[in-house]
Amino acid sequence: MFNSLTGTITGKFPNTVYLDTHGIEWDISVPDSTLDALPPVGQTGRVYTWMYLREDMMKLYGFASVKERNLFLDLIKVDGVGAKGAIKILSNIAGVQLVEALDSGNVAVLEKVPGVGKKTAAKMMLTLKGKLTLDEDGGGTVHSTKANAFADVITSLSNMGYDRRDCEQTVDKIAGELAQDKEFTAKNREGKEEVIFRRALMELAQ
Repeated sequence: MFNSLTGTITGKFPNTVYLDTHGIEWDISVPDSTLDALPPVGQTGRVYTWMYLREDMMKLYGFASVKERNLFLDLIKVDGVGAKGAIKILSNIAGVQLVEALDSGNVAVLEKVPGVGKKTAAKMMLTLKGKLTLDEDGGGTVHSTKANAFADVITSLSNMGYDRRDCEQTVDKIAGELAQDKEFTAKNREGKEEVIFRRALMELAQ
């Protein structure tokens, strides 16, 4: 599964961006925040992707950053939200405000988001409260300092179909176990990611 697409922005429309990669033009659903963050039409841009695949439908969703995609992936775990709903939510409230509202239990803020309502707000609070924290630059969410250091590994594993929180917990555990391993700490970033990816894949597959 691909992690991102880089190409020429050929069109920008409400919740949609067209991206040309070597003659293939992708129709990607995006939140307004991503639309605003991407370069103007005609320039090169990178979109972090997530694919929704069913027997009768295939849809590509895109985000300006890994953090925004992570927040989207957390939202679609909420019963009744779905991919379209998550895009709508992220289009109407900044990620930082959303996380703060969830963390503080401010249901009123969530209820004001178009398409959410009382029932969905309650489900969001039940599913996500206390499980999201602001990262250091306020741009998204992280679930663990160690796991965040290997965010690309977590994304790769979750894109293979494993539950994202299971991936985060597994990567966090493995990173902690290897923190005192001199052979591991001597490796460069790519080397560390490869070791953790292989071990996490074995554990998740059990």
